[in-house]
This record gives sequence, structure tokens and C-alpha cells, in this order.
Amino acid sequence: MNQRAVAARGSRMGFGAAMTREGLHYSCAIGGRGSHAAEREEEAISSNRQARWEFAEAYAGEDAVLIQARHRAREAGVVPVSPGGGSALGFLAAATEARAVAEIGTGTGVSGVYLLRGMRPDGVLTTVDLEPDHQRIAKETFAAAGFSGGRARFIPGRAVEVLPRLADGGYDLVFCDGDKTEYGDYLAEALRLLRPGGVVCFDNALWHDRVPDPAHRDPETQAVRELLRAVRENDALVPALLPVGDGLLCAARRG
Repeated sequence: MNQRAVAARGSRMGFGAAMTREGLHYSCAIGGRGSHAAEREEEAISSNRQARWEFAEAYAGEDAVLIQARHRAREAGVVPVSPGGGSALGFLAAATEARAVAEIGTGTGVSGVYLLRGMRPDGVLTTVDLEPDHQRIAKETFAAAGFSGGRARFIPGRAVEVLPRLADGGYDLVFCDGDKTEYGDYLAEALRLLRPGGVVCFDNALWHDRVPDPAHRDPETQAVRELLRAVRENDALVPALLPVGDGLLCAARRG
């Protein structure tokens, strides 16, 4: 079995590349053994890692509000943040004691619920989406989750046009889940919007396993690769690429 096949069997939402790299390393370590035995062990490693990934994704669980929001997302053709990614966002909102959060990509409110639940009780989520119908559903989701209308500010429109109107240094966390080809623009705006110590996060940082595979050179994949490079090389940021969902790139702005 070649390395791509190993990755395919063990891959979901971004694990393929890591499995491929580790599979190559492992094959070198056991090079003196029979190839069939090596393949079986590689498959076992892939299977175990897949099981651990699924366990981690399901760890925090989701209540009826989030389950319903995901159902409405499927109906609307929206792909929300994964449960693991949502849990990470809620954790970061709590860890930063976020009072002001900006979100690009309202969707049906899945990520917004995670963020609001992690934020301070007096915190306000500013959420931007091109589709007013999605924001209408998100309002219903937030209400079902028990949040008052004053906890969220909905702004319809393109993020690249809305973000420049937001206040410099006024946000504790910025979450981006919009047009992948605009991720570079979102990063530039996030650096302006974040206070020192604030955090920016980008969903789909592995973009359906395409980012680690050099064979994929479509505009979205290339844009995400450039984002990863820009964040890693920016001395003002402390980055981490989390293997949750489809990849969650996070970076803290240095003080």
C-alpha cells in the first residue's frame, strides 16, 4: 500500500497529511521488516489515530441547540465549525476573558454559540455574513441558547468592506470562517482590530486535506497556504495549528 493509500484510510478532516508524514518516518524505522508487516502496522497506527480524533471531537458534546443549528446549517448549505473546533473557540474566549469578539461568517449560529458561551456575561459578539437569511437563523439560534438580543451585533455584507469600519484594538478575539481567498485580508484587519494578547483564529486551515498536498493549487488552497506562511513568519504573532475539524489556525498577538 502506498503512502497516499495509507493516508486515505486514516484520514478525515486534516489527518491525512500528518498520517502520511508519520507513516513515512515509521516505514524508515522498520525498514528491515517485511513490507506486509509494515503496512499492517501503519494501518493500525492510522486506525488508532482516527479513533482518538473522533473521541476528541465528541469529547465536549453538543446540546439540542447546537444540534438543531447544525441541522439548519445543512438545510442552508452552510458548513459550520466542527464540535472540536467550536470547543476550542469557546475555550479561547473564556481564557482571554473576551468581552468583544468579531466573527466573519455567521452561518446559522453554531460558532457564535460556542463563542458566546465562552465570553464574559457582558460580552458582545459582532458577527458579519454576506447572507441576511443566515443571520436571521443565527438570531433564532442565539435566542434558543438563552442569549439576549444585546449580546450579538449582526452586520450583513462582505467582510472586507465591513471590517475596516470596526474599532482599532477593540477586540479580544477574531474568528474567521469566510471566503478563503480573502483570508489574507482578514489577517491584516485582525492585526489592527486585536488588543495586545488578543487571539485570531481561522477555520478550514487544512482545507479538506488539500493544503499539505502540493498537487492541489486551486485559489482557495493557495490562499490558505499563504495565510499559514504569513502567520508563521509574523514576529508579532504566536501561532498554533490545531488538528481539530478541518484545521483551526490560531495566533495570539504579542503584547
